[in-house]
Amino acid sequence: MILKGLRFGLMLQLAIGPVCIYVFNTATRGGIIPAESAVLAATLMDSIFVTLAIIGIGALLEKQSIKKGLKYFGAIILVYFGLGTILGTLKISIIPTFAAKESTLSAANAFITSFIMTASSPLSILFWSGVFATKLSSEGFSKSEMRLFGVGAVTATLVFLGTLALLVGMLHPFINYTIINALNIIVGIVLIGFAVKMLVFKTN
Repeated sequence: MILKGLRFGLMLQLAIGPVCIYVFNTATRGGIIPAESAVLAATLMDSIFVTLAIIGIGALLEKQSIKKGLKYFGAIILVYFGLGTILGTLKISIIPTFAAKESTLSAANAFITSFIMTASSPLSILFWSGVFATKLSSEGFSKSEMRLFGVGAVTATLVFLGTLALLVGMLHPFINYTIINALNIIVGIVLIGFAVKMLVFKTN
């Protein structure tokens, strides 16, 4: 069951999201340690989402008003971080973790930022609730099997993002500030793009 969850989770990781973009950017700016710290935060938040989904709290979020509120909340967070990343290249800091100086990109800052960014997509609970409901009805998963499947899915986050952070972080010493600033601007635009996509996507 863990391997099934791992395979499923790795397939989901192929759909690049804002947290993956953030981990990549953190690795280019701060190296392996801050990037891996961001990965740990994302994994922790994913484990919380999966746990809540297994418990069944996702059913409480099915109300349209709640889903719409969560969507706007997530979009605002992404725009905030996106603007912070772009303005950081101009040495304008609206978010401490996005200050332009590389030395301020500590493991603690990366962890907190990644945790908040991952938490800004609370609709993930609904997604995982749907996944486990499907597994329960179509494949007859027991509670223990769902927990093992969830462990595998969360492990996929750690494996995929951890590998990305390691590989990109190894290139960090060879990347100059011009490239870093260019990447920051691209990342900021991409994060804002995710927010716009979130807002225009119809909540069912």
